[in-house]
Amino acid sequence: MSQKFTRRDFSKLVMAGAAGSTLGLFGGAKPLFANQKHVVVVGGGFGGASAAKYIKKLDSSIAVTLVEPLTTYYTCPFSNWVLGGLKEMKDIAQTYDVLKNTHGVEVIHDTATEIDAANHSVTLKGGKVLKYDRLVVSPGIDFDYDAIEGYSEEVANTVMPHAYKAGPQTELLAKQLQEMKDGDNVIICPPGNPFRCPPGPYERASLVANYLKKNKPNSKVIILDTKEKFSKQGLFTKGWERLYGDLIEWRAGSAGGKIVSVDPANMTVQTANGPVKGGVINVIPPQKVGKIALDAGLTNESGWCPVNPITFESTIHPGIHVIGDASIAGAMPKSGFAASSQGKVTAASIVRLMQGMVPAPPSLVNTCYSLVGPGYGISVAAVYKLTSDGIVSIKGAGGLTPMDADDDQLSEEATYARGWYNNIAQDIWG
Repeated sequence: MSQKFTRRDFSKLVMAGAAGSTLGLFGGAKPLFANQKHVVVVGGGFGGASAAKYIKKLDSSIAVTLVEPLTTYYTCPFSNWVLGGLKEMKDIAQTYDVLKNTHGVEVIHDTATEIDAANHSVTLKGGKVLKYDRLVVSPGIDFDYDAIEGYSEEVANTVMPHAYKAGPQTELLAKQLQEMKDGDNVIICPPGNPFRCPPGPYERASLVANYLKKNKPNSKVIILDTKEKFSKQGLFTKGWERLYGDLIEWRAGSAGGKIVSVDPANMTVQTANGPVKGGVINVIPPQKVGKIALDAGLTNESGWCPVNPITFESTIHPGIHVIGDASIAGAMPKSGFAASSQGKVTAASIVRLMQGMVPAPPSLVNTCYSLVGPGYGISVAAVYKLTSDGIVSIKGAGGLTPMDADDDQLSEEATYARGWYNNIAQDIWG
């Protein structure tokens, strides 16, 4: 990436321009106040909350109901900072008060249990049935516990947390790290592709190593990876060598990294090359679409949800839009920022459709910051467009932190990471 176009420039483009491009998609259409339309949004994470907020911003006459079981939503972005002792849980906590009180979104804290596409209704666990004109489904991910012998949801909640949905498991994993005996090893087991936040396990390894270096210097991090390569690999490994020496060991799938089973009672992970014992074991299992999307028949043979790339409307059930981790979004990764970008595009598309207008082709953005150490940041950014091949990244737009970045640049990246989080949280929940 050209250094004339700085990360600060890109952050301004992303945080101001992404919303602006969505408003541009909306154009100058006038809101309709007769025959009020109703949009239901299932899921209050990065995608769903963005869609709910921006529908109301674009046309306040549309009734928007957001269904989210949690009253406090803990973000996966920055949860690794909590594990590394750099942040507290309160720093990644988001609520829905501003969406309700300022933007006029009706928020129902309940779980959607059934979607009736034919009758345009959503049934909630509490028994309420919501009718909709259009539905946005942003269910995030669930976990395929059965893919790993010996692993289960109970094991994840008590012994070997995945902590890939921020909340109680984040606190459990942090507690385990604090209580681990110096000299024991931390085992991190990333999943195969596709999965949420591709750089996430490696940022986690970095910040856990930073914690161990200061507090348990005789311990190390062992990454048992089913993959042969990973996101930002060159940048991460360079940072690891520089900051931590041999404190982090990465084993590719072909080098004994692929896990076969786990034994929670003996705190071991079985690989093709034999067992590996850990004082703390962080197993991140293979991921699948959130249950409500699966139950609603929104998935295809891939297990994920095919959508029209202009509107993110399901190609299986018309009138239902699927965004975020659950959607098949071409070159876009499964990330919080991508989900938010998709939420805004979907909001603009829904408003145009409800006003009898044709949705415009979207402009989509993703950016992801990772911390290798407290003052050592790296990032990846991309801008996407729609072609006959679907959503593709625009060559030359975005890019990676340069491999030869100097200390000042790496420190700036760490600073930008903090600003990135504050800005996106304010943009969605503020």
